[in-house]
Amino acid sequence: MQIQDLPYPDPGLPDARSGPRFLWWLWRNQLGGQLKSLAWGLLHFVSVSALPFCVGLAVEAVLDRSGSRLALTGALMALCGAGIAVGDTFLHRTAVTNWITAAARVQQLLARKAAQLGSALTRRVAAGEVVAVSTGDVEKIGWFVEAVSRFTAAATTVIVVCVALLLYQPALGVLIAAGLPVVALAVLPLLPRATRRADVQREKAGRATELASDTVAGLRVLRGIGGEELFLARYRSASQEVRHAAVRSARMWSLISAIQVLLPGLLLIAVVWHGIGLARAGRITVGELVTVYSAVMILNYPLRHFEEIAMAYSFSRPSAKRAARVLSLDRSTDAGGSRAPEVPGGELYDPATGLLAPAGRLTAVVCGDPDAAGRLAERLGGHPREAGPSVLLGGVPLDELPLDCARTAVLVQDKDPVLLSGTLRDLLDVPASGAVRAEDALAAAQCDDVLEALVQGSLGAADAMDSRITERGRSLSGGQRQRLALARSLVTDPEVLVLDEPTSAVDSHTEARIAEGLRQLRSGRTTVVFTSSPLLLDHADRVALVHEGEVVAVGAHRELVATEPRYRAVVTRETEGELGVTDDGLGSADTAGGDALPAGLGELAEIEESA
Repeated sequence: MQIQDLPYPDPGLPDARSGPRFLWWLWRNQLGGQLKSLAWGLLHFVSVSALPFCVGLAVEAVLDRSGSRLALTGALMALCGAGIAVGDTFLHRTAVTNWITAAARVQQLLARKAAQLGSALTRRVAAGEVVAVSTGDVEKIGWFVEAVSRFTAAATTVIVVCVALLLYQPALGVLIAAGLPVVALAVLPLLPRATRRADVQREKAGRATELASDTVAGLRVLRGIGGEELFLARYRSASQEVRHAAVRSARMWSLISAIQVLLPGLLLIAVVWHGIGLARAGRITVGELVTVYSAVMILNYPLRHFEEIAMAYSFSRPSAKRAARVLSLDRSTDAGGSRAPEVPGGELYDPATGLLAPAGRLTAVVCGDPDAAGRLAERLGGHPREAGPSVLLGGVPLDELPLDCARTAVLVQDKDPVLLSGTLRDLLDVPASGAVRAEDALAAAQCDDVLEALVQGSLGAADAMDSRITERGRSLSGGQRQRLALARSLVTDPEVLVLDEPTSAVDSHTEARIAEGLRQLRSGRTTVVFTSSPLLLDHADRVALVHEGEVVAVGAHRELVATEPRYRAVVTRETEGELGVTDDGLGSADTAGGDALPAGLGELAEIEESA
């Protein structure tokens, strides 16, 4: 896989049982790139390590006054130089490729998992942790995956040089062969502590990222209630904790780096000291001493990769653990499905609650518990939080359909939809039936003022469709964001559209026009709206009251207001005592007043008149 070939057609099925297993799975899936990196790394490191032998041969040739040997040594050095240049160039190329492709594979896996889980992801894993995994963690994971091949090449080169020195000059080669393992492995006792400190740093950084994400998401609310300074102080405290943890971790890695410099220096001193004694005794030549000295100096270069692989593993292990945790999450239902990928049609029925949404009708659902309404909306879309009886669409269980097919059939817009940055044209460029134009959807969602605001905030945007939307639509009000999200859902034109409180942040005048536009644009299509707004409820063909997880009343809005106290309490937001209307009272009012309306309907009439 090359960088220009990204993204992967299929990133594969990861081994997410643990962080190390996930790292091993990534390495195996990039075996071709790893072998290329290993080959170029061997060429580079062996060429570098061969230079000391060339230097020793050159010194011997000068002492023996042999021009032919000196010329041959020069040719060998030129060959080593070419090997160093070519090996280093292609080693860097393959290493960067391995890094980027590994990180891209992890990002694709995370994106696929997020798409499969949907809103269930942030309920099971903190949003800040997801952000940390998909940004900084993927880089550290990619770093370790590509560093393995370079470390293998460096370790192989060290072994080859030790064997060559043993054969070339056994008296000094034995000392080097005994000292190099000590130099390479001396930092191992410090790695567990360094790893723990790195883990603490990552944990604190993750919490700080989560706090920052939550603060930014709720910035408007925080400013409204005067809590901005409080949360800012909390973030400052969390940031200072991250800084202190980073300093403690850096101290340990500084100690490891110092040892990596000190021990090779001591080994070099020992080799020179012992070599000088051997040269004075006539047991080795000056050229051999220069060769061994140069070889020990050069070995410091591949030995640095021992420290790098230790750091890469220490930093990537907690990152891989977090990534594996996210990737190990599963849906409560099988995403593959057991039925053919065909989009069914017909009425939508939930056996768990008894909710029935007739085909081609606008059904409103009133639920006193907003959280229960959100869970029910997710169930209707085939995204249940826990196992249970499947929702039926035209008698076909949604759980038995492939996930893509189920999502094509039923689209759920939750109460807090997300707007991505980009142009309005990009926002509305979604998989759709093609039956609803973007202009009609924007008109039905009453987005005229939103388009004006977007054009004013976008320099040089003559067409409203080319105007820019900021990240999460933060430059827009809550109602404007809600209406744009509604327009996006209407453009999709699914078989069944489920809307959870689509107008909760909209004023009553606009809400009344949205209710009419929604009814007209979705005519003949199945629509389910979770709301307690009388304006929306009065435009519904059918209203269902859900109480304690079951449908307890079904009918028209005005009928339920008049006959169902629990419905009246939710819709009018009044208690039974405040209503002051009993079933008997309603009967006497009807008798005395003829066309007189109950209190709830009177309020509805006033709202409609003002709208």
